[in-house]
Amino acid sequence: MNTRNIEILVGAFVVLAVIAMVMLSLKVSNLASYGDDGDAYEIQAQFDNIGGLKERSPVSAGGVRVGKVSAISYNNKEFTAVVTLQIEGGYEFPVDTSASILTAGLLGEQYVGLDPGGDEENLVAGGEIDITQSALVLEQVIGQFLYSKAQEE
Repeated sequence: MNTRNIEILVGAFVVLAVIAMVMLSLKVSNLASYGDDGDAYEIQAQFDNIGGLKERSPVSAGGVRVGKVSAISYNNKEFTAVVTLQIEGGYEFPVDTSASILTAGLLGEQYVGLDPGGDEENLVAGGEIDITQSALVLEQVIGQFLYSKAQEE
């Protein structure tokens, strides 16, 4: 092989490596959306504290990703965080479904976990989840533990 062919192969390899790194970074940051959101529907849930939840965080039910967080806003009248969940069209949840903000691992990213209820009527686009559990903030738990230990002495 001559030098020119080797240079072309090395250049092609570098281009493929750059494309792979871009795809990996998009996937890790949840910016890449491979699914079609055309048949997705949005529902809302209000939380007292969302911790470190971010837009594009996963929404899962039973360990299966069923959607993503599409928007986060603040309700000035009820002083709560309003989280808009975009659920993929193939998934349906009863109206008495509960939503919790959970953490993947001990210090991992936060996501919304849905726990389906038993009602026969399903949530529809624009619906709201009434039963919610806020994020567990590690600093608050440690503070409460230290305060209770100080009270014992």
